[in-house]
Amino acid sequence: MFDQFPEKINLANTPTPLVFLEKLSKKIGGPNIWLKRDDFTGSFLTGNKVRKLEYIVARALKEGAGALITCGGIQSNHCRATALVCAQLGLEAHLVLRKENSLEIDGNYFLDNLAGAKIHLYSPQEYFSNLENIFVEIKNTLKTQGKHSYSIPTGASDGVGIWGYVECVKELKADFELHGINPEYIVCATGSGGTQSGLSLGSHLLGVEAQTIGYAVCDDANYFNKKAQKDIEQCNALYDLGVSVNTVTIKTIDDYIGAGYAKGYPELYTFIKEICRLEGIVLDPVYTGKAFYGLVNDINSGRYQGVKDIVFIHTGGVYGLFPFRNDFHFV
Repeated sequence: MFDQFPEKINLANTPTPLVFLEKLSKKIGGPNIWLKRDDFTGSFLTGNKVRKLEYIVARALKEGAGALITCGGIQSNHCRATALVCAQLGLEAHLVLRKENSLEIDGNYFLDNLAGAKIHLYSPQEYFSNLENIFVEIKNTLKTQGKHSYSIPTGASDGVGIWGYVECVKELKADFELHGINPEYIVCATGSGGTQSGLSLGSHLLGVEAQTIGYAVCDDANYFNKKAQKDIEQCNALYDLGVSVNTVTIKTIDDYIGAGYAKGYPELYTFIKEICRLEGIVLDPVYTGKAFYGLVNDINSGRYQGVKDIVFIHTGGVYGLFPFRNDFHFV
């Protein structure tokens, strides 16, 4: 088995459990659906981003960084995780966030502020057109203060961060042996691409036959297929893995994005409520909800006909659920 993992810092509660969703599987009458509970990686440091940060922060500390700079939407799970990691480790957190119409201190944004992160707000237009220069400006300002900083891309998704989900595949391999299953597919939400990239590369390196499928929550399949290739190529170059990216299977489904990133739709909100009441599982409308809704809808429409077992990676995101409270209707 491949075991040449780079250095990491322990931040996540792993391994996380793999559980069988018996009631849902019986209800839809298709494949057995298994849930990898990466929403259990921590209480506030919860979700998939923590696995990626274990490798990225280790690299940053090795380079002598006293501050981390990263970016995302106002309800970014990754930014929240970075802010809390910085508080835990005594680092300075700088978050470049897209300013939304409402700046209510809620959800992940509340936790960013609670953790003492330094917030840099920009309009979506300026954010997308000038993000690289914004990072440089913050980095230069910190340098004048005698502080060395390390820049982390959106979602901690790059050739370093994807190691978190290469390692997750190692866990999954042990999970499959424990439960006596051989799943045909590993499914995840894909928003910055790193989880999908890591699972795809990890399966290739560790000889796991299950195909990774990313359900896009923004952008299209072509974008994420290319993003995954880029992440894997960068990882290959940094760590001399000797992997040909063309031999790594990458697949994305983009049928359930809706109006765009962090924009839900009535069927999605209803589904999230039904799943919570059926299995006690909490999904969010930005990532896990869209991807899990897509998976179940595709099972019902026959896409996975003849498949015995599917694993869904629950990547967390619960704090991003609360700002959508007004979109849910309760009797």
